[in-house]
Amino acid sequence: MISIRQRKGVKTTEVSEDYAAQEANVKLENKLPSGCTTRKLWKLLSFTVGGTVALCIGLLTSVYLATLHENDLWFSNIKEVEREISFRTECGLYYSYYKQMLQAPTLMQGFHGLIYDNKTESMRTINLLQRMNIYQEVFLSILYRVLPIQKYLEPVYFYIYTLFGLQAIYVTALYITSWLLSGTWLSGLLAAFWYVTNRIDTTRVEFTIPLRENWALPFFAIQIAAITYFLRPNLQPLSERLTLLAIFISTFLFSLTWQFNQFMMLMQALVLFTLDSLDMLPAVKATWLYGIQMTGLLLVCILQFFNSMILGSLLISFNLSVLIARKLQKNLKTGSFLNRLGKLLLHLFAVLCLTLFLNNIIKKILNLKSDEHIFKFLKAKFGFGATSDSTSQRSTGQMGKCTIILKPETAYNLIHTILFGFLALSTMRMKYLWTSHMCVFASFGLCSPEIWELLLKSLHLYNPKRICIMRYSVPILILLYLCYKFWPGMMDELSELREFYDPDTVELMNWINSNTPRKAVFAGSMQLLAGVKLCTGRTLTNHPHYEDNSLRERTKAVYQIYAKRSPEDVHALLRSFGADYVILEDSICYERRHQRGCRLRDLLDIANGHMMDGPGENDPDLKLAGHPRFCEEIKKNLPPYTAYFTRVFQNKTFHVYKLSRNK
Repeated sequence: MISIRQRKGVKTTEVSEDYAAQEANVKLENKLPSGCTTRKLWKLLSFTVGGTVALCIGLLTSVYLATLHENDLWFSNIKEVEREISFRTECGLYYSYYKQMLQAPTLMQGFHGLIYDNKTESMRTINLLQRMNIYQEVFLSILYRVLPIQKYLEPVYFYIYTLFGLQAIYVTALYITSWLLSGTWLSGLLAAFWYVTNRIDTTRVEFTIPLRENWALPFFAIQIAAITYFLRPNLQPLSERLTLLAIFISTFLFSLTWQFNQFMMLMQALVLFTLDSLDMLPAVKATWLYGIQMTGLLLVCILQFFNSMILGSLLISFNLSVLIARKLQKNLKTGSFLNRLGKLLLHLFAVLCLTLFLNNIIKKILNLKSDEHIFKFLKAKFGFGATSDSTSQRSTGQMGKCTIILKPETAYNLIHTILFGFLALSTMRMKYLWTSHMCVFASFGLCSPEIWELLLKSLHLYNPKRICIMRYSVPILILLYLCYKFWPGMMDELSELREFYDPDTVELMNWINSNTPRKAVFAGSMQLLAGVKLCTGRTLTNHPHYEDNSLRERTKAVYQIYAKRSPEDVHALLRSFGADYVILEDSICYERRHQRGCRLRDLLDIANGHMMDGPGENDPDLKLAGHPRFCEEIKKNLPPYTAYFTRVFQNKTFHVYKLSRNK
C-alpha cells in the first residue's frame, strides 16, 4: 500500500432600475481623474495592474502546488520506479503512454504502437487514440523530443511542470471571469485567494497530476471567461470574432483532453437554451455557441477515429434538437404573455422529445453501450430511473421598489453555478468544478455595484458614493482577513517535509522486471495493473479506463479472484484472457475500510448470488456459496489450488501466482 511518512534526516536547505443612478455611479468613479485623456490613462493603468496581478497570482499558485507536491513526496530525491508508482490508478496508465512515446525509436513507430496496441488489453489490439483521451501525452512527448531540453530537464519533470503550469492558466482564467462580471480586478484577486485557501475542495492536482480533469479544466475556465465576454452587448465586430475564436479553441482543447467533456458542455447547452428561451440572449449568439460546441466535439470525434461515444452523446442530440425545433417553430418570442408561455412549453416538449428520439436512434445505429455505466450510476445515485432536469428561470430580485435585472453574462454564470452544484451532489469528483466556479461567483457578488445598490436601497442607505466605498472596502477587508487566517497555516504546510514510502509495491515492480518475461500477461486489480503497465511494460488483462462495455465485463470476470469460486473456474477465466500471472492484494481480500455490503468482495458475492461474509442480513434470494473465497483459500497451498497456481512472489501486501498452462 502507498503511504506517506515523515521525512527522516533531511537538512533544511447589471443594469440597475433607473439609469440615472447608474450614471451617477459612473460619474463618481470617473471623478478622481478628470478629463477624457486622464480617464483613458486611468483605465489603462487599472488594466495593466490587474493583468499583472492576474499573471502573478497564477504563477504563485502554480509554484505553491508544485512545492506541495515536492514536499509531500520528496519527488526530486526518490527513485524513478517510486516516482512512477506515485502516479496512482489511472494516472499511471495515462503517464505510461507518454513514456511509451518517448521510448519509441521514432515518432511514427510511437504512433503505430498507440494505434495498434496489444499490451493494454491482452489478446486484443485496440486503438488507444480512439479509446482514450491521450493526445496531450502525444503532444507533450513530441515537444520533449523536439525542444533542446533533454540535457536540462528529465521527461517526468517536463510532464508535471506542464500540468502545474496549466494550473496557473486555470487560476488566471477564473480571475478574469470574476473581473469581467464585476468590472474590477479586485474581484478576480478575491476569487484567486478563495481558490487557494479552499484548495482541498478546488483541486487535487498535487497528488493526481496526470488525471484528465487537470488537463481539461484550465481550458474549460478559459472557455467560460470567453463566453462571459462574448455575451456582453454591443461588442465590436473584431472583438466578437476574436472571442469566438478563443471559445472555439478552448472548447476543442477541453473536449480533446477529457472523456467527460460532453456532460460539462451539456450543462452549458442547457444554460444557453434557458437564456435563449427566456429572451435573455440574442438567438444569433446562442446559435454560434451551439455550433461551436458541436463542431469542437465532431473534430475530436474525427481525431479519435470516429469514437462512437461522442457521436452518441446527449450533447450532440440536444443541440441538433434545439436548432431543428427553432427552425420549425417560428415567432417563438412574440405575442401576449400567455401566448408566449404556451409556445415556450411546446418548445420545451418538442426539444425534449426530439433529443431522446435522436439519441436513441444514434445509439441503436451505432450499437453504443460504452456510456451505459454513467447513466446507471446516475440512476442509482438519485434513486430512480429517469434523470432529473433542472429548469432555471429568469432571476429578478425585488425588495420594495428595488429590482435587479440580470445581464446575460451574469445570468449565464449564475445558472452555470447552480447546475454545477447539482452535478457536484451527484458525483464527488465534480465538486472541484463547482467549488472553483463558486469562488468566482461569490467574489463577483461582493464587488458588484448592482448588488450593493440593491442592498443599500433596501436598507434606505443608498447613494452612489456608498456603493463605491462598499464594493472596494469589503473585498479588501476580506482579503486582509484571509491573509491573517490562512497565511500561517500555508507556511506550516510548505515547511512540512515528508517522503514517498511504499516498499512493498517497489519490491513487487522490481521483482516483475527481473523475474518475468517481457511478454508476460498480468491479471489483478485495475488500479495496481496501471502501475504494472507503467513500471514494467508488461501486458495487462484489464485497466482503470472504464469507458468500454467489454472491458467492464472483462474486469468483472478477473475480479472473481476475490469471490467465492473454485480454482478451476478462476483458472479458466484468467486463462481465457491469456493471463500468465495473477496478483492478489490483501488490502482487497481482507478489506475493512468500508461497511458490509460496500466492499468489493461483498459486491462480487451479491452479483454471484452468494451470501456475504460476517454478521448481518442478506437478501432472501442469496444462497451459501459452494466454495470458499478464492483469495483466502489459495494461500493455504491445498492440492486443488496448487494444481493450477504456483506462488512465485509474496510480501506483506502482495501475493503473485503463476498460472499453469494445463487446464
